Amino acid sequence: MNRRAVAALAACVLLAGCAGQPVRELPLHAGTAAELQAQAARVAALQAHPQWSLQGRVAVSNGRDGGSGRMEWEQDGPRFAVSLSAPITRQSWRLSGDVASARLEGLDGGPREGHDAERLLQDATGWVIPVGALSSWLRGIPAPDLPAAVLQFGNDGRLARMGQGGWTIDYAGWQPHAGFGADLPQRLNATRDDAKVRLVVDSWQQDASPP
Repeated sequence: MNRRAVAALAACVLLAGCAGQPVRELPLHAGTAAELQAQAARVAALQAHPQWSLQGRVAVSNGRDGGSGRMEWEQDGPRFAVSLSAPITRQSWRLSGDVASARLEGLDGGPREGHDAERLLQDATGWVIPVGALSSWLRGIPAPDLPAAVLQFGNDGRLARMGQGGWTIDYAGWQPHAGFGADLPQRLNATRDDAKVRLVVDSWQQDASPP
């Protein structure tokens, strides 16, 4: 699969539920003591489950090109495996690795490997996707390897926006998950300059099989 094919991975599969529904816009405020305490408790509960997975729909763009499709994410501590597929075009790729290495499969010429998952993906597809940080941001947790995050909350007391590493991540559709002992988001929108990653989560699972 060449760069153009990857960029058009699911251009013919419009994410009506993802691209057509903007993340909520609410009056935001810095967290109260109670909200920050609840967020800290939620983070602690989620960090107790280093193995997890999700299935959902994703749309990405870089200001010029973009694509959308089905996404599966599996996480086992530092190890991850992310698969993106477009059912109509039957094109797909898989990115796997950990903090020190990454492997991208599904491209013309065979798999590619590198030390940085985000750089590897950008060089191959032109998309800027903060893979390492997303494993935390997907769950509404600040990424541990970046500068301190700025958190903002909505009138409902839930985390609504996080700013970290030059990215702004908006959240919506929080739902409780008994298996995790914490709420998890259904929708998020991460942006930095022209780079955009929008995700709708269809399901979360705890204690996923190792990727």
